[in-house]
Amino acid sequence: MLVEVCCNSLESALNAQKAGADRIELCSELGVGGLTPSYGLLKLVKEALEIPIHVLIRPRGGHFSYSDSELKVMKTNIAFCREIGVNGIVTGVLTKDFYVHRDQTAELIEAAKSMKFTFHRAFDWVVNPHDAITELDELGVDTVLTSGQQPNADVALKLLLELQEKTSKVQVMAGGGINLSNALLFKEAGLSAIHLSGSKFGQVVNVSHKIPMSSAKHLQEHQVAVTDSEVVRQVINAVK
Repeated sequence: MLVEVCCNSLESALNAQKAGADRIELCSELGVGGLTPSYGLLKLVKEALEIPIHVLIRPRGGHFSYSDSELKVMKTNIAFCREIGVNGIVTGVLTKDFYVHRDQTAELIEAAKSMKFTFHRAFDWVVNPHDAITELDELGVDTVLTSGQQPNADVALKLLLELQEKTSKVQVMAGGGINLSNALLFKEAGLSAIHLSGSKFGQVVNVSHKIPMSSAKHLQEHQVAVTDSEVVRQVINAVK
């Protein structure tokens, strides 16, 4: 069984390799579901690891419907990944009514060229997962990372197996709530890949007396924050 570890730092990536992971998915900001890692993190992980590296291509948190400018950023990040020789990219794009965005997905697959292509857990928002897996098969996706449209994949084994039976070319990789207590279930059920972060928390600092730096108003999955030119213009006019 292939074990992919979602890593958010150089230390995490080295720990995953040391533990025997088959490959990693490199990202940042696990708290929002992952974002594209920085240039520095990408470069250092690529230099340090011997196992395959797949890189998350996600320009922001929130939903998975992207503007033209966001898609351009995603393609640019894919080009950089290809340039430094990473093995695969992990991404996912949906229409606003939660179907696979075929055109944009095809563009990203073309941008990835010879790299492996994983369609990530945006899949867990699609209207009809059985139709979606067929579409992704036709588009040439290598892997679909999914929790079976449940918060935890272990309660969605039936759907995960149905999806795998729908395609012989796409590998269905279970991800979401996978840990030591349930990992073997997926192998015994007949799946061939699992995905987990295996995280623990450290570097503890007491910030109980400090003002919060996280912004709850920006943690929205149904809308995207963007700088408003008029608001900025009015502030500039007021102070200049």
